[in-house]
Amino acid sequence: MIRLVPLLVLLLLAGVQQANAQGVSAYFGLGSANDSAATTSGCQTNFILDEFTDACEAAPTMGGVFGVFGADFMIKPHIGFNAEYSFRFAQASYLPDAGLNVRPGFYDFNAVYQPTSGDKKFVPVLEGGVGGAKIAFYETSTGCVTAGTCVNSSEALFNANHFQVHAAAGVKIYFKGDIFLKPQVDIHWVDNLTQQYGRSVVPEYTISIGYTFGRQ
Repeated sequence: MIRLVPLLVLLLLAGVQQANAQGVSAYFGLGSANDSAATTSGCQTNFILDEFTDACEAAPTMGGVFGVFGADFMIKPHIGFNAEYSFRFAQASYLPDAGLNVRPGFYDFNAVYQPTSGDKKFVPVLEGGVGGAKIAFYETSTGCVTAGTCVNSSEALFNANHFQVHAAAGVKIYFKGDIFLKPQVDIHWVDNLTQQYGRSVVPEYTISIGYTFGRQ
């Protein structure tokens, strides 16, 4: 998805003139997505079973710094579509006793509705669509060449992939020409996410900077 979404953005930008688009916006930003800790049956609250050690460990919550990038392609003054990808920048500890780390990410493809004209200074944006969640797991280990020289390494193990339904509300604030800030609140409903975290509903809060081509 890290390769696919930027390619889609480039294709959208290349198609502005051919499709007589009402505006194409590309943006990237920072934020965070949050979920509670899971509980495995037979373990105490907020503890999960570590299948590597066959013991219950404290379950992690989802959080940390996420990056987000995407693009809006308006085919009508108020109607368009969108592609977006958000992911946790750094791996987070998941099962420390087993040396297991995690990095969650979300990708979605949406219909977009802008209630106001795109040439306004404040342009509300509503999104709704579907996509997926990728919960990537990594094994961490420490290798020592000499007694005083040790290196931590991380190796990808497997991914837990889930279907998601996505909705978002934000606003493009044009502060200099066609450059905008975009604070946005996203809601991800992720099927079977309770296998890794405490809830299927994941709120996300981001703020992005972007540029609109062909704003009308």
